[in-house]
Amino acid sequence: MSDTTDGAGEDADAELIAALRDAEAVLFGEFELSHGGTSDYYVDKYRFETDPTCLRLIAEAYAERVGDATLAGVALGAVPLVAATAVETGSPYVIVRKAAKEYGTGNRIEGELDAGEEVVVLEDIATTGQSALDAAEALREAGATVNRVLVVVDREEGAADLLADHGLELESLLTATRLLDSE
Repeated sequence: MSDTTDGAGEDADAELIAALRDAEAVLFGEFELSHGGTSDYYVDKYRFETDPTCLRLIAEAYAERVGDATLAGVALGAVPLVAATAVETGSPYVIVRKAAKEYGTGNRIEGELDAGEEVVVLEDIATTGQSALDAAEALREAGATVNRVLVVVDREEGAADLLADHGLELESLLTATRLLDSE
């Protein structure tokens, strides 16, 4: 896992942290998380994904990291992130559903994807890493080459280890430590 640490990266971190706070996306209290655990803080992806300033900063930061790869967003949370990043980079993208839909085309992966295509998975928050892993595995089953997952915030609760165990590198714009230390 990597997190920006150089001088320019620290400035970008500070700008993103300020934007997340301005959007009231970092909340404190008692929260139940999607994996069933609890936390005394919560990063509200819907607050930062619906805030134009946050979305622009995230798309710009992702654009610096994705290279020429096709982008994949995990539905539903990463759809705004992958769409904004695709506009920023001009790269194609696909959307990976948690399960194949049971109507229409029945696709699990929406969008055009060729066998052997290099794909980077974009995600909002990484806690356990399971949803990013599920998406990467679906993409690999479809013939894509997937080695990286980019997230806005790594909560540092095991996602990097789980993903590494499956040949995936986790890269975050921010870690929970960096985000909360700025409080």
